[in-house]
Amino acid sequence: MPATLLAELARSVTEAGRDENARVLLLKSEGTGAFCAGASFAELQALTDAAAGKRFFLGFANLILAMIRCPKFVVTRVHGKAVGGGVGIVAASDFAIAVDGAALKLSELAVGLGPFIIGPAIQRKIGAGAFGAMAVDADWRDARWGYNRGLYAELHADVAALDAAVARRTSILSASNPEAMSRLKAVLWEGTENWSDLLQSRAEMSGALAMSEFTSRAVGRN
Repeated sequence: MPATLLAELARSVTEAGRDENARVLLLKSEGTGAFCAGASFAELQALTDAAAGKRFFLGFANLILAMIRCPKFVVTRVHGKAVGGGVGIVAASDFAIAVDGAALKLSELAVGLGPFIIGPAIQRKIGAGAFGAMAVDADWRDARWGYNRGLYAELHADVAALDAAVARRTSILSASNPEAMSRLKAVLWEGTENWSDLLQSRAEMSGALAMSEFTSRAVGRN
């Protein structure tokens, strides 16, 4: 996901949250491949200094903040694999519905980084132990693993069943009390009031690491 798309998504989520006619937000990606493979590898390769690195990592930070602060529920349709920032999007969702093939992976450590930006949202959903194991062992976790730990609220056998479930859930929420949903969402994300500062500091740390010799070599930066 390039920075322009991340910024557009964050802006769209914020605007929809202010729309009095909107009841629920549905987040999904196009195609039949992965749901989200994280931030743009090409943009990571092109970074020239730590300040640019911080701006790069703030892309996912701003999207996560927009999602959790939106007063409407964010339902996410996960039709395929989620890697890195994609797992962060799933974790920042209020209700993620996935297919059985929607495996999950955190691969940041392999390139000298860490899931620092998306970490708070993931850890909040699955706990420190499971997050730590996922971050250290950068191998695939199957969708059932994600469901058992609360990343996915529902699992379905195929895309047809997924879409039926998404339509059913969004229809129910669209007919629900907006004030009750807004207050419930505030309760669900209680304790995240300092995340703006937290993710700023995490982005700065990530930006510095991105310019390290290890990461430059790992991503093939000249």
